[in-house]
Amino acid sequence: MSGGSKGKNIKSWPEDDRPREKLLKKGPKALSNSELLAILLRTGTRGSSAIDLARSVMKRFGTFRNMAHTDTRDWKGFKGLGSAKIAHIQAALEIGRRYREDEATSVKQKISSSKDVIKFIMPQMRDLKTEVFKVVCLDSNNRIIDISDAAFGTVNHAVPIIREIIHSALQKFAASIICVHNHPSANITPSPQDRKFTKELYDAGKLMEIKILDHIIIGDNEFYSFADEGLMV
Repeated sequence: MSGGSKGKNIKSWPEDDRPREKLLKKGPKALSNSELLAILLRTGTRGSSAIDLARSVMKRFGTFRNMAHTDTRDWKGFKGLGSAKIAHIQAALEIGRRYREDEATSVKQKISSSKDVIKFIMPQMRDLKTEVFKVVCLDSNNRIIDISDAAFGTVNHAVPIIREIIHSALQKFAASIICVHNHPSANITPSPQDRKFTKELYDAGKLMEIKILDHIIIGDNEFYSFADEGLMV
């Protein structure tokens, strides 16, 4: 993109330089992060285009991942970036996170190991600032039939209810389940409560003929699997 375009209204740029037209002509992969972000922002401010504003945002945060789970204070100081534009950005980031979960469910991905779960659920959970507890329901062939949130907690803990987890699994005709929750501290070592919960859930599943295949704890690009450690007995 030519330096002479900087600061001008994007409509005055050569058509091949305009992010929206470039996307439609060449596809989204042809655009830089700043160009993609500029499409969401739509407009800049007087003397500063949407792409200028997008570049400022990218310079501040570095990556889209760093933008996720920010709060209002993190967005202060950007001239021309109001609540509506921030909402557009956060919505787009959330769509990206949910896409992989939807993809895993729609194709009924088969789960053979903890890594099969991690590859689509890690991007959603590694940056969360509070604990979220998810349940992955599987059919008799270990294929995903549903992924749902079982509980939302504070920064320190979530309190999933075992009876509700088992009841939900039975309603979905699940043959087995895998539980996943994150540790916002990034420390993946199971707490005593994590171990107690896992044992109680395993026993409840055995009683109700729902296999509890694993309980996975998510950190920052790291995870702990009770099954991998031989503790799902």
